[in-house]
Amino acid sequence: MKYVFIGLGIMGYPMAGHLSKSSGRLTVYNRTISTAQRWAGEFDGELAPSLAEAVAGAQLVFACVGNDQDSLSVGEVAINAMPPGSIYVDHTTTSAACAEQLETIAKARDVGLIDAPVSGGEAGAVNGALSVMCGGELSHLDRAAPVMDAYAKRIVHIGPVGHGQLCKAVNQIAIAGLLQGLSEAVHFAKSAGIDTDKTLEAISGGAAQSWQMENRWLTMVDGEFDFGFAVKWMRKDLDIVLKEGDRTGAHLPVTQLIDDFYKQVAQNGGAGWDTSSLVTLLEQDKNKS
Repeated sequence: MKYVFIGLGIMGYPMAGHLSKSSGRLTVYNRTISTAQRWAGEFDGELAPSLAEAVAGAQLVFACVGNDQDSLSVGEVAINAMPPGSIYVDHTTTSAACAEQLETIAKARDVGLIDAPVSGGEAGAVNGALSVMCGGELSHLDRAAPVMDAYAKRIVHIGPVGHGQLCKAVNQIAIAGLLQGLSEAVHFAKSAGIDTDKTLEAISGGAAQSWQMENRWLTMVDGEFDFGFAVKWMRKDLDIVLKEGDRTGAHLPVTQLIDDFYKQVAQNGGAGWDTSSLVTLLEQDKNKS
């Protein structure tokens, strides 16, 4: 089989790397050719000079780009160049409406469409341990999932096209609230003068335990944020979440508040910092008082 991976960013680069080790012939495409050339120096795969040439004759095409606009522009070109009966899997985090627009384009070409945003961050992509939430026809996912196993530890069919994106919105709501709570916990521990390492040892074994606590507590204590899932990308995701909330009538007051906090972090120069940098606002407020 011929597979294609489009988009070699922070997530796509290692995802395509895992895919290159599976059976089948992999072609990659990236707008910045130097990135594609660097990838080819590390992994086995062909480089395509254009998007249309990349997907020609492919049975499975995977994409991981930036936002709704990127997803639609890349998806339309790719789907219109794909053979009937093939499947397009979009790992980009977008709005549900974007996924539904791509489905309309795909149906006209007799191409299967799966919206499949991922969770697990850069570390999950590098370790091949992503959680993938999928919207689309189950028969399409049954064909794509064995290939996606190369970079996923969990693949779940949520429902029709768009439901993968709605599930990702749920994921981001939960993470945003958790990170604010964790930021306040770290801030309180430091302000109270208790041993933060022993505090982590104690509470990470109980009901407060979380992935964020285990992977971000120590760096938050040390004020290290130059890694991970960037604030600017979380703000993009939360903008989608809040718009979906307006559309569905869901009330998201805490999510709105935390999006405002992230806006402040970005204004303070932290647009590229990890999302755990919420704690910097608490330290900033303490220094002002």
